[in-house]
Amino acid sequence: METPILNTINQPKDLKKLDVKQLTQLASEIRYLLLNKVSQTGGHVGPNLGVVELTIAFHTIFNSPIDKVVWDVSHQSYPHKILTGRKQAWLDPKHYDDVSGFTDPKESPHDYFNIGHTSTSIALATGMASARDLQNKSGNVMAVIGDGSLSGGLALEGLNIAATLKSNLIILVNDNEMAIAEDHGGIYAGLKELRESNGQSKNNLFKAMGLDYRYVENGNDIQTMLDAFKEVKDIDHPIVLHVHTQKGLGYQPAMDHKEAFHWHVPFDLETGKTLHPTTGETYNDVIHEQLEKEIKDYQTPITAITAAIPGSYDLKRFGKKHPDRYFDVGIAEQEAITFAAGQAQQGLRPIAFQSGTFLQRAYDQLSHDLGINKLPVTIMVQGGSITAGDPTHQGIFDIAMLSNIPGLTYLAPTTKEELSAMMHYALHQNDGPVAIRVPSNNVHSAELTDFDAHKMNILHRGKEVAILGVGSLLPLAETVQQKLALKNIDATVIDPRDISELDGKTLEALKNSHQLVVTLEEASLSGGFGEKVSHFFNNADMKVLNFGAAKRFNDRETTDELWHEFKLTPEQITAEITDNL
Repeated sequence: METPILNTINQPKDLKKLDVKQLTQLASEIRYLLLNKVSQTGGHVGPNLGVVELTIAFHTIFNSPIDKVVWDVSHQSYPHKILTGRKQAWLDPKHYDDVSGFTDPKESPHDYFNIGHTSTSIALATGMASARDLQNKSGNVMAVIGDGSLSGGLALEGLNIAATLKSNLIILVNDNEMAIAEDHGGIYAGLKELRESNGQSKNNLFKAMGLDYRYVENGNDIQTMLDAFKEVKDIDHPIVLHVHTQKGLGYQPAMDHKEAFHWHVPFDLETGKTLHPTTGETYNDVIHEQLEKEIKDYQTPITAITAAIPGSYDLKRFGKKHPDRYFDVGIAEQEAITFAAGQAQQGLRPIAFQSGTFLQRAYDQLSHDLGINKLPVTIMVQGGSITAGDPTHQGIFDIAMLSNIPGLTYLAPTTKEELSAMMHYALHQNDGPVAIRVPSNNVHSAELTDFDAHKMNILHRGKEVAILGVGSLLPLAETVQQKLALKNIDATVIDPRDISELDGKTLEALKNSHQLVVTLEEASLSGGFGEKVSHFFNNADMKVLNFGAAKRFNDRETTDELWHEFKLTPEQITAEITDNL
């Protein structure tokens, strides 16, 4: 049996002794490794399969880490990691968790940034190139950008500055004709013209900005990429290398279902089917049911807006029924929010569907365009939870971010009935923007009576202790209440609902019969809901305990480890309460 070529590759310099046939064989071996691991652990499938050849070619021609490559988002850096001394994390299941899913300077001198969000690579590379020049250093600097990232405003800002540099900078546009889902916008129509004209179309964004430009049709051919990199290596001015690749190449399910396999949970390698599919009703089902009710029963002039994440909310379900009401603005959270502001100002009722960890990119728009103008835009926020994984995708900062914008109401439903009621309220009020934190747990149901979005809902009236469980942590509050009952402590349980403005009347009433108030939130305690409650009782004879996440970027801890560290288990909370009574 032929010895795998990867066995001989421990650092990029080892590639330089291989011929094209061997490099091509290496590409096949890397694809096998990628699929074998990701099918078990989940991860980015299509982006990595599509860049295998250009990654091998880069590390064959260039001299990393003297020559530097910055991967936009860095979700396509798995082949790069395999070739830069980290292959064991793909070869041995015991080491699968040794590396993150994104570049990480702590792992290797071949990585320069911890990046998990989009449109940053060109701007980062312009800074690196200027620093190189100021320090009279040498080496190439390359930014790789693809998967729809050019639609992000920072990418265009980076291109704008790149054109002013007078030294080496290589911008590789990895054009696989996709974003996370389909790409959207005029930029991509222009890229299509360039592909179809072999780079000769006069409609060339990059040349219009003053950048040199070359087109490479077959970015999944080793020899082609070796030749292209030889031509631009050590170039003395900025250049765009526009490379056409195939997302998901080498795995038919990933090529047939590009959006689904952009990132995928563990799947059966033979069939591509999800190993543990979600069953039963989801909060997305609840959202879609309310959308249809708004259109049919109330004739609400709603629109649905996404910034390239339709799959997170299954929004194509809505788009097929109401194509004129559905807008995907591409990977551009700022545009999504301000686009919604423009629609709202003209009388529509837009709903911006966002991920909490992506929405931070539009903070100025949330504050300035929506908050100051008091426009009735509804924002659905997913992903608000305490998660491990990597520091680039943290779902714990949304409460501090959104609940402190003047005029913006942030609501945290605990059941499907509350979620529907809050959507209806948001779509029919005129006081300003309303964000709704979609629960992170399984669907809960409870009868809803006398709903008031701004009034706390007392689910059980007790004494001594009041437990306020925000959103998905209300079941935890109820479990703690049951444990306390076994100790003859009758705790009050409250669903706060509005986590941006406190219901002072309900809190004030607690002073009469309670000595301890406890808040539970699946978010950072710093700037969060619990801090507001503590401040409310600051001058009162009332003790307050806040349970939630620490203000930090969690990195590869397990979720169970984090919940235990933050004392968010029923046993820990119960013990803390009894110790403080």
